[in-house]
Amino acid sequence: MVLKQIELQNFRLHKSTSLEFSNKLNLIVGGNGQGKTSILEAIYYLCTTKNLNSASESDVVMFGEQYFDARGNFTDLTENQTRIFFETAKGKKNFFLDDKQIFNGSSVIGKFPIVSLIQSDHAITLGSPADRRRFVDSVISQASRAYLDILLEYNKTLRQRSSLLSQIKENRNQNLYSQLDAWTEALITTGAEIIKHRIRFVKEFNTYLKEAYNNIIEQAEDPVIIYDSITGVEEGNAASRFREELDVMREDELRRATNLVGPHRDDFIFSINNMELKRFGSQGQHKTFQIALRFGQFFFIKEKLNKTPIFLMDDVFGELDIYRAGRISRYLSKIGQAFITMTDLTKTENLNGDTENILIKVNNGTAAYA
Repeated sequence: MVLKQIELQNFRLHKSTSLEFSNKLNLIVGGNGQGKTSILEAIYYLCTTKNLNSASESDVVMFGEQYFDARGNFTDLTENQTRIFFETAKGKKNFFLDDKQIFNGSSVIGKFPIVSLIQSDHAITLGSPADRRRFVDSVISQASRAYLDILLEYNKTLRQRSSLLSQIKENRNQNLYSQLDAWTEALITTGAEIIKHRIRFVKEFNTYLKEAYNNIIEQAEDPVIIYDSITGVEEGNAASRFREELDVMREDELRRATNLVGPHRDDFIFSINNMELKRFGSQGQHKTFQIALRFGQFFFIKEKLNKTPIFLMDDVFGELDIYRAGRISRYLSKIGQAFITMTDLTKTENLNGDTENILIKVNNGTAAYA
């Protein structure tokens, strides 16, 4: 899949920007705060309907304006146009696919696969279990519509069950307990499927992770992801183990009025040479692991969907030593279309070798080919 062109109006610093892209590397160079990351942000919007950095739509509108408009043209086996439009007065985001409005954003997930390597990725290895779950769920969801549907249903059930637990705590109405049992069964059904998908994913994804890690750094290091879920859970006993844990925690859940057991509380342990990365990893190991996760994600999704994702990298090279920067530059030759922002071209001598690559310079919201 290739993004051929975008058009931006009132998008952050970009009053009116139109760009055509290379099928290979698109190097976007500019100082801090000049609008280069906004181009990546727009691309991510057009592929997912969501913001790259979790900003609100109103923050994206250019100061003094009342709307933003972003449009993109994609080619694969067919051509597609996507558009995202936000109007401040209405406070509503509208997404269009081939001029038809899409009301359910989740229906777009996986249609325009995209992988982003950005500054906030440090939270994946250094942050909370929720950050790691979010990473894993996003990878599987792009590769599997079935998983995304199950995940959405599970989260809906969680909310319903949580509300019911709160009602029971307040008034102890006996009629509510039968409802709780029904929601618990629904939780077990969908939760067990999520656990099964995650078990299979981790087993398979570790191969992609190791290959990516070894391409980034040639050292005798063995990166591994371990799925930390319900004790003793396996793919074949996910439902029965989930049910057992819920039975054990039933009184605590009623007392605290919250869902205490399930895949929404799982974690993923990252390790190198059997040492937990979060506790013992160096800064360089954390960065390498984060990058390897994204390259692993790229090749995993590419194989599962038989479609090449778009790859975004935001100011990554500035944090790397010369060795890692060189290794990643060479590794990028295996990627299809990529968009890479940077403040300058140092450490990236290997990036500009292909005549199909293009260089875009951005200054105060104005983008020009160099």
